[in-house]
Amino acid sequence: MSKNLVIVESPAKAKTIEKYLGKEFHVLSSVGHIRSIAKKTKDGTPPIDVKNNFKTTYEIDSEKKKTITELKKATKAAETVWLATDEDREGEAIAWHLCEVLGLDPTKTKRIVFHEITKSAIEEAVKNPRTVDMQLVQAQQARQILDRLVGFELSPVVWQKVPGGKSAGRVQSPAVRLLVEREREIQAFEGNFQFKVTAEFTHEGVTVKAELPQRFDTEEEAQKFLASLEGAQFTVSDITTSPSKRNPGAPFTTSTLQQEANSKLGFGARATMSSAQKLYQAGKITYMRTDSVNLSGQALAATAEYIKSTFGPEYSEVRKFKTKSASAQEAHEAIRPTDMRLEKGSTNEYDQKLYDLIRRRTLASQMAPAKLEKTTVTIAISSSNLAFEAKGEVVIFDGFLKVYGGGKKDPDLLPALATNDTLGLETASARQTFSRPPARFTEGSLVKKLEDLGIGRPSTYATIINTIQVRGYAEKGEGEGQERDVIVLSTDGTSVEREVVQEKTGSDKGKLVPTSIGMMIADFLGDHFDQVIDYGFTADVETEFDQIATGALARNVMLEKFYEPFHKLIVNSGGIDRAQVAQATPIGNDPKTGKMIFARIGRFGPMLQLGDAKNPDGTDADEKPQFAPMPKGFRVDTVTLEEALKAFKLPRLVGETPEGYPMKANIGRFGPYIQVDNPETKTKLFISIKPLDPHTVTHEEALQFYADKLKAEAEKNIADFGDGIKVLNGRYGPYVTNGTKNAKIPKDVEPNEITHEQAKEMLEKAPEAKGRFAKRKTATKKAPAKKAATKKPAAKKK
Repeated sequence: MSKNLVIVESPAKAKTIEKYLGKEFHVLSSVGHIRSIAKKTKDGTPPIDVKNNFKTTYEIDSEKKKTITELKKATKAAETVWLATDEDREGEAIAWHLCEVLGLDPTKTKRIVFHEITKSAIEEAVKNPRTVDMQLVQAQQARQILDRLVGFELSPVVWQKVPGGKSAGRVQSPAVRLLVEREREIQAFEGNFQFKVTAEFTHEGVTVKAELPQRFDTEEEAQKFLASLEGAQFTVSDITTSPSKRNPGAPFTTSTLQQEANSKLGFGARATMSSAQKLYQAGKITYMRTDSVNLSGQALAATAEYIKSTFGPEYSEVRKFKTKSASAQEAHEAIRPTDMRLEKGSTNEYDQKLYDLIRRRTLASQMAPAKLEKTTVTIAISSSNLAFEAKGEVVIFDGFLKVYGGGKKDPDLLPALATNDTLGLETASARQTFSRPPARFTEGSLVKKLEDLGIGRPSTYATIINTIQVRGYAEKGEGEGQERDVIVLSTDGTSVEREVVQEKTGSDKGKLVPTSIGMMIADFLGDHFDQVIDYGFTADVETEFDQIATGALARNVMLEKFYEPFHKLIVNSGGIDRAQVAQATPIGNDPKTGKMIFARIGRFGPMLQLGDAKNPDGTDADEKPQFAPMPKGFRVDTVTLEEALKAFKLPRLVGETPEGYPMKANIGRFGPYIQVDNPETKTKLFISIKPLDPHTVTHEEALQFYADKLKAEAEKNIADFGDGIKVLNGRYGPYVTNGTKNAKIPKDVEPNEITHEQAKEMLEKAPEAKGRFAKRKTATKKAPAKKAATKKPAAKKK
């Protein structure tokens, strides 16, 4: 056994580090966190004992017990233990938990950190060990304790008071609020339109594109201007040329990497961090959770050398960027390649795309600015005091654009023109343009907004965005938008033509859209727990975590300051009226019955209700209300009466099966389906028809789904003995079942040759059922135990 034991977080990292350290070192992995706050304690005290200075009880995660056993064994055999978990607060906390579980002294055990997994960085870290930084640990504990307290105390209130509510978190809730506020800005937006005029001229056979700087507010004004161009002369009245410079951006932080990967590669925050993690563990990039834009002196020199040798000395310009974040606590360097010469960072397509983005961004940050020349040509109109402008741009020196940001649409190049040159009009058009509402957030733009507000940290952005989607408070839009009419007026200099064309507007594809439940959660928290979703308050809490990390603030002082007012709100939440929280929204009256249609949130999400359960006087209505699922793409606040009426046309009779059974199309919790009722066996068969619409699915399409379902069922049913015992073909192969117990069929037995007696014998020998059937059995065992308990006092009396 090696004298030195090094413990890291991931198995992938362990292999790389062991290769660099040699035979004297044995490297093992904790596979991430090993302990978490207990759900309950043995002595009944709260896992977080608020009254006892927030004393916290931890428990080893069940799946980590084997890992801990291996680490304990290796720790006893080693002379020196080195804790090499990640360099951020989470990594520091893992190092402390390892000390607690393995019986190591955190004030003496060697702790090493490194920004990159390279031989030189690892060797340097071993030369300069430190001990566990308890201030960083306490900052992590404060975040974990606070999040657990909020989750454990607020989530039950949400379950009770908000239909469909699943949880509320300290940081996820402000993120949901951002989405909801943006959605309401879009709904409240009152758009207007103007007419934008563009023209194409010719000069010596070359086309010159130009635009009128002024916009027209009405069609009449645009029509009048275009008509004035008939027979007019067009002359170059002025040419201005101005040089400009474009500078590169800083190397990536966690936030800017997530934004750019989303914008340029279409990666979500979680996918970006997953790829970055793999690249870091493979030793290809520096640590991926960082607030810093700083590059080390060694990295600056290596980058400059590579740029000079590859592109030439004129392309090199060493820059030192200043980090905006005052705390910049997650690391000391930006995300960069560990070897700038390496073009291939991974054989995986997605990881390589991210590596290439990181590499090009780092190179660009140390390259010369791009030099551009912008030219504006003013074209006078003989019949008007207005003038067209033609703009062009020429790249004089590409600089950093050679590696980053140069792939955009080429700018318009202008032909050689001189003052007083005459141009010929080919065509001019005035197109109706509409003002745009605020854009919905993408994952990247939401990360930027959270960062701007000071909410969350590099290690939490991806988790926040994933959580709000998993909880059903937001979803990725899929809508391509709706068609709208656009007026286009055009002229070739002789007459003005009018045309109405269509364009799509309002696409939410790939954008984060709040759901009906998400909007209700945001309103509920805003009305009753404003502290939880207040942006300034949440940002202040993050700042206080930073202060704990530097020793400027005591952990418990900070926790008490937050918890006391928060807990009072929880105690007073009993009086919140659930009916007021989830009020139904009237949509309009059903023309057939005259009953009101409501949009509301039910137990399983948004739904429609036809009619009311109560009369105006509070008595029960004669007829029960009808219910229908919310149409896809609509929310409680956006569904129209037309769409609602359409929803109540379901179930719809599509036709009959070849056997003469009715086929009805409908939509349920799990999507659109057809239902086939067999009156002979009194059974119902439900068949998914995704992605078809139950309102439009044809008889032929339904029959095909029905045939496919029967075929699948036939292949699944190998034998049916009529008394509930069947031989079925399952996911993991054929088996025997009686509905409550399953028996695996031996490999040497043919499933289709099993007799009824053999099937019964297999079921008798099969182990007891697990899951819900096991619970039933356990429940029946408890009864005799109670009887035995009642007999004992009687025996004592004798």
